[in-house]
Amino acid sequence: MSLKKNATMYREVVESQTLLINTQSKLMESQNRDVIKFGFGQSPFLPPKSVIEALRASAHEKAYTSVQGDAVLRERISRFHKEHNGLSVQPENILIASGSKTLLYSILLAFKKADVLIPQPAWVSYAPQAKLTGHHIIKLPTTFESRWRVTAEIIHRAVSQKKHDTTIMIFNYPGNPDGLTYSGEELQSIAEAVGEHNILVISDEIYGLLDHRDRHLSFANYYPQKTITTTGLSKWCGAGGWRLGVALLYDDIPAPFKKVLIGIGSETYSCAPTPVQMAAGEAYRNYESIKPYLARQRSILSSLGQYCYRQLNRANIRLHPPQGGFYLFPDFSLHQEKLRSAGITHSAELCQRILQDTGVALLPASAFGFDDHLLAARLAYVDFEEPGEEVSFDIATHAPKVVTGIRRICEWVEDL
Repeated sequence: MSLKKNATMYREVVESQTLLINTQSKLMESQNRDVIKFGFGQSPFLPPKSVIEALRASAHEKAYTSVQGDAVLRERISRFHKEHNGLSVQPENILIASGSKTLLYSILLAFKKADVLIPQPAWVSYAPQAKLTGHHIIKLPTTFESRWRVTAEIIHRAVSQKKHDTTIMIFNYPGNPDGLTYSGEELQSIAEAVGEHNILVISDEIYGLLDHRDRHLSFANYYPQKTITTTGLSKWCGAGGWRLGVALLYDDIPAPFKKVLIGIGSETYSCAPTPVQMAAGEAYRNYESIKPYLARQRSILSSLGQYCYRQLNRANIRLHPPQGGFYLFPDFSLHQEKLRSAGITHSAELCQRILQDTGVALLPASAFGFDDHLLAARLAYVDFEEPGEEVSFDIATHAPKVVTGIRRICEWVEDL
């Protein structure tokens, strides 16, 4: 059998762009090249000391938990989110898994055929997961002028492209890659639209606790009848490599749907790592006690994000000021003629040249669902080490790579 023919036996899937850029950056560093890592969105903050200690103390916990997750942990998560932003989900309707990415995939896999509405831009794994699970993808196009926000009108237009009875919309905010959120009025309008079309919403709120003004509004409060909220430890608790994700189901979830989700878990990940679940129990134990830890992160990320926004904006790079998480989505289209003269017409070419010329790693807009010709990129302003909670954070002192990276991008654009 020829190699070409043999290749048709396999599914088409490529490595996640976020993980790929992290691997490439590490390779360049191993070659003694100066790299500023704005491509990989990993929290620079350590988990709280009590949570680290809880993981250390639980290393001997080797038994499997239930597929749904430890009962005490689910109870604490239920109470935690009720106190945080009024999200009301009973412990029996909470699922724990090895990362929220696993839960997103499981939810999609639960359906035989569905139309999946995916905003543009969207996190890099949504579309590949929908494709792997055999669903029909419908993009929800947005624009810079609309702040990359999905609207009721966009949803109404999208459903005209439906092919199946089941429709799912994946919704993410504060957003990756844009760092933006939604107002209550915007959420209410979207809720009315998805309700009209009986759409199941997966609301990925992994950055919700990092809303810079601590005003995160869970979509499930606007559309409780059919919203699954996903979150986890990776962003707000600085524990991405621990791999613990959470899905908060809705009260009236059909029993067969819930049974399938648990069944998929039983046949794939079995349960999230038990020691990590025990540590998560400490992380979610008391929302009031975790507030100072969260407030410090929000303060640092907000000030740093605003600094990056101001500097890039002065270089005539279009972008919106960040509202949550640790991302910016700079649009270089005002420099389109100069970029074209330099042989740059695609976002991938843009990022490759910036990396080559400045050592700054970004992710191209094409990784987030856009046409190749949109000259934009995601910038994760987290290439710094948090100095410790007892130290007052200073951008120049504690985030020199971020300062240098932003300066290099601005100078590169100006020198085109």
